[in-house]
Amino acid sequence: MSLLDAYRLRLQRRRLQLRARRKARELRLVSGRDAPAPAGGVTVFTVFRNEYLRLPHFLDYYRALGVRHFVMVDNASTDGGGDWAARQPDVTLYATGASYRAARCGMDWMNALLRRHGCGRWCLTVDPDELLVFPFCDSRPLPALADWLDASDLRSFAAMLLDLYPRNPEDVAAYRRGEDPLRILSWFDGGNYVLQRNPGHKNPWIQGGPRARAYFAAEPWCAPALNKVPLVRWSRRSVYVSATHMMLPRGLNQTYDRDGGETACGVLLHTKMLASFTAKAGEERARRQHFAGGREYGAYAAIGLAPLWGSWSERYAGWRQLEGLGLISRGHWA
Repeated sequence: MSLLDAYRLRLQRRRLQLRARRKARELRLVSGRDAPAPAGGVTVFTVFRNEYLRLPHFLDYYRALGVRHFVMVDNASTDGGGDWAARQPDVTLYATGASYRAARCGMDWMNALLRRHGCGRWCLTVDPDELLVFPFCDSRPLPALADWLDASDLRSFAAMLLDLYPRNPEDVAAYRRGEDPLRILSWFDGGNYVLQRNPGHKNPWIQGGPRARAYFAAEPWCAPALNKVPLVRWSRRSVYVSATHMMLPRGLNQTYDRDGGETACGVLLHTKMLASFTAKAGEERARRQHFAGGREYGAYAAIGLAPLWGSWSERYAGWRQLEGLGLISRGHWA
């Protein structure tokens, strides 16, 4: 990397950190302590709006993986989810009615809270519809993964977003708050993914899967990015650049083995396609608070919950199945 490129990236990082400090003024503490998270373990960070349908299982899922603290931002929910989260003893809840889009789709708020609560700690930044699966997650908790990453001198852990969908679209009507969404969203595409390298920030860029083939078949380059760096040992130099798809310093993005071997990685099971999918897509298309003025949600609203089951479909059966398909890797973690 040239000195000029290094200088530009350093300026970008500092600019994003300054934005985060300014946007932190939009946050109001509702419950919990406005102080660093408890030392040790892994802290989960998330922004939500009208996600009460998912929040009870979301918290229970990560509690079962050993998470003891959640830092959450309620962006003007009207469905009772914010009130419910405020009553949870392991949640530090902030609220804001400010523009999600003006906060770079919430990432300015997340960067501010990660700096405030997460420095020197392992932090998992996910959406309420994202459930992390990693090698041995059925027998080893998330803090064990963090300990192994520390012992291996690794500062970040990548995960591909894996879209889940039902066998039949009408099946989603049976879902009830607090249930495991995998009972209904039990299918995923076992292949059909394209990977490129982003030369600027050195992160992989992955697209494909069911949303690409159903909603962006005519413009596959517009399909959502599936690469994420959700788990990071946060420092004062860390900052998310584009959602959780890429970071600075850019060494945090290099979650692959440059010598041709395998590096440990996971997936985020994406439970977006529940019964609220079509209504939420229409609402977000009208609000225009997401990337590119909500273009992605416009595609969802135009079609609704499409029938996705087909020749690419595999029924989800756990992390070992994903490892066999090459979607996750244990790397050197034995």
